Amino acid sequence: MNEESNEIILAIETSCDETAVAIVQNGTELLANVVATQMEIHQRYGGVVPEIASRHHIQQMTLVLEQALEKAELTMSDIDAIAVTEGPGLVGALLVGVNAAKALAFAHNKPLIGVHHIAGHIYANRLENEFQFPLLSLVVSGGHTELIVMKDHGEYEVIGETRDDAAGEAYDKVAKALNLPYPGGPELDRLAQQGEPVYDFPRAWLEKDSFDFSFSGLKTAVINQLNQFKQKNETYRIEDIAASFQASVIEVLVEKTYRAAVENGVEQVIVAGGVSANKGLREALEERFKDAGITLMIPPLHLCTDNAAMIGAAASISYRKGNFSDFTLNANPGLILE
Repeated sequence: MNEESNEIILAIETSCDETAVAIVQNGTELLANVVATQMEIHQRYGGVVPEIASRHHIQQMTLVLEQALEKAELTMSDIDAIAVTEGPGLVGALLVGVNAAKALAFAHNKPLIGVHHIAGHIYANRLENEFQFPLLSLVVSGGHTELIVMKDHGEYEVIGETRDDAAGEAYDKVAKALNLPYPGGPELDRLAQQGEPVYDFPRAWLEKDSFDFSFSGLKTAVINQLNQFKQKNETYRIEDIAASFQASVIEVLVEKTYRAAVENGVEQVIVAGGVSANKGLREALEERFKDAGITLMIPPLHLCTDNAAMIGAAASISYRKGNFSDFTLNANPGLILE
């Protein structure tokens, strides 16, 4: 890998409902990071509507691109490569970003780099601090819950993953059962800070040596508890339900991450994905690892949710290794990380 490169990468992210363009230098320096969110649009539907998301990406793409270049005080002639989220994600949304990136790369004769969305979330951390190998990444988002060992840049070994609902998906479904506004995860986290974990919801540890996760049973247990309250006409504090649910999720995430870190002899643990913004999870991880002799790195809140800065940071590794995409690059909603 070429360590002397000082490339400037323009990155595009449209995997779900954020239209984002960023410009990243040297894989670690953020020159511009513009995000156009669609959250208010999808709130009325209680979740992301793929067709609406795709349409808004088309409407916003040129505006966000121009804003990023203006903020960085650069022109396309200053850009060394174009990076884009290839997958996973919503296929229609991904297609908007991929085709925009291909058009830019073709028109300006720039190399094209397809990036895995989860690799992006991992590399968001490198915009804050350098990686220390070997490291373990806990990825927690709406669609993914994974433990990934990295022994070098761009090398991923998935040692644990969700067998059913991802952590963020469980948050969204429980929030919906509690009639909380979309997105439900942050609201559940807020309520959990005000409640007590008085309900003993299940922890899915699975087999003794497994690093896999399962949150479907927990989600069902919470929904069943709510149905029982309704049938018996009993009152309850929503804050206590939130606190009890969150306590179950966090205990499993933190303990499996700690055990995986120790057993794999890592120097560093990094947290990635939208659920890494969860206050309860951040505090529990910091407490568990404070005396472990392992560096814990959690990205700042603006780099936890979907953004293009993380895509540019991950693309820097591909650029230095000479791993470029050609113009057959296509949206791949089921793209595998390893």
